[in-house]
This record gives sequence, C-alpha cells and structure tokens, in this order.
Amino acid sequence: MSGRRVSTGSLDPGVVLVALSMLLIGTTGTSQALGPDGIDPTVVGLLRLGIGGPVLLGFAAATGRLSTSMPRGPLAVAAVSIAAYQPCFFGGIDRTGVAVGTIVALGSSPVFAGVLGLVVRGERPGRRWAMATVLAIAGGALLVGGGGSAEVDPTGIVLALGAGLSYAVFAVATRGLLDHHPPPGVMAVSLTGAAVLLLPTLAIGDTAWLATGGGIAVSLHLGLVATALAYGLYGFGAARLPVATTTTVTLTEPLTAAVLGMLVLGERLTAISSTGAILLAGGLVVIATGRRSS
Repeated sequence: MSGRRVSTGSLDPGVVLVALSMLLIGTTGTSQALGPDGIDPTVVGLLRLGIGGPVLLGFAAATGRLSTSMPRGPLAVAAVSIAAYQPCFFGGIDRTGVAVGTIVALGSSPVFAGVLGLVVRGERPGRRWAMATVLAIAGGALLVGGGGSAEVDPTGIVLALGAGLSYAVFAVATRGLLDHHPPPGVMAVSLTGAAVLLLPTLAIGDTAWLATGGGIAVSLHLGLVATALAYGLYGFGAARLPVATTTTVTLTEPLTAAVLGMLVLGERLTAISSTGAILLAGGLVVIATGRRSS
C-alpha cells in the first residue's frame, strides 16, 4: 500500500493535535488550585467525564459523527480503562506524592503502549520513538521530581503503574476504533461510559464545593475545555498516529502544568526541573518532526 511521507523537519499534524489536547488537559491542576477549598479529586475525575462526555456526545450526534455501528467490546474496554485511570492516578499521587506518582504514571504509559501496540496492532515504534521517549520520560522525571524530596510508597507505585497501564489500554482500544469510526463519536461514547462507571464515587466524595461560584467555574472548565475539547482534539490526532507515539506526546501535560505553575501560580522551577523541561520539550520536538508514512 502506497503512502505519503512527511519529511523530517515538518510538524506531524497528529502530534500537534495530541499535544494541543494535552496542553488543555494540563490546565487541570492550575484550575483546581485557583478553585475553592475542599475540591475532592475523586469527584473531579467523575465531574470531568460526566460533563465532557455528554457534551462531546451531543456534538458528535449533531454533526453526524456518532456511528451506531461501533463494536461494543472495544468501547467497553476504552470506557473501563479511562474510568480505572482516575482512581489509580489520584490514589497513586495521594499515597506516594505528586512527583513520584506523576513520573511513574505518565512515564510508564508510553512503555506499556509500545508493548501493547506491538502485540495488539503489530506496530513497531522505531528508533526515533525510542529516542524521543527516553528524552521525554527523563525530562519529565527531572521536571516533576526536581523540586524536592520524594517518598516512595509501594502501594502508591502499584496504583500509578495501574494508571499508566490504564491509559495505554485506552489508547490501544480507541486507536482500533478510530481506524473505522469518526473521532468525536469514539471519544464521546468512551468518556460517557466511563462517567457512568464512576457514578458511585459521588457516594463517598465531598461535593459541597460544587455549590460555590468557584466550584461551578472550575467544573465548567474541567468538563468543557479540559475534557470535551481536549479529547475531541485527541481523537483526531490519535487517529493519525501509532499508539506508542500518542502516549509519548501525552507527556506534554506535565510540561504545560509546570509552565502554568510559573506563570499563573507564581511557582519557581529549580535548575534540575528547568533542565527536565528542556529535555522533555526536546523529546517532543524529536517526535513531532519525525518522518512518518501513512
């Protein structure tokens, strides 16, 4: 099968779209920090999906991008995996700290995805992906962990690894669907299904903050911008990329969070964290300007 090539040095549109989606998702932490006190992270996971999924579902239906022939098996896997990501990630960072939890979750996801992409889809990531991933993971580790001491909790590490695996499974499951169905519909059904699965968290989470003006503003941002728009862009971008590449580009998220922390929250990066940011950005540039055939 013949295909077109994007020459080295030109930006891969799929990478750009996924990076933009992660840029939006990277605003989540800053949004919560600017919101009211008492925000419950277990409720945040449901809230994002519960608002963003149905909104994206409505958009897909209104624009004729909601396919009724999508196979239920992969959709169920996608919904379960992105639902599982929420408690695994938040539970991991709660037990072992934001730095270690984020490093393990986001750093392990591209590795899991590379293996799953090879086993399930026969995708071979290649040397450029390996180089970019090593740079991005190393940079992410320095960026997130360079600001202070880190505490390693075995249970937290297992949960964070579960988050990395869950996101990789989500990427593989949705990538197969994106081969044959419109991206907005695939993302909408997956996210809405995940929200339904997370409904029981309302019984154990603190929801008082939702009744405040700040809580409403944060909720709308998380649902509409950091989920509906973000995953809409993610779907279009992921449809153009191998699974392993997609998950490597998701490391744009901690880079975005770090930049917003400096610009909006007045946080300062240490020399180690600054070096990490440069390495991470370098890894993203390597993968964004790579040679790709389709």
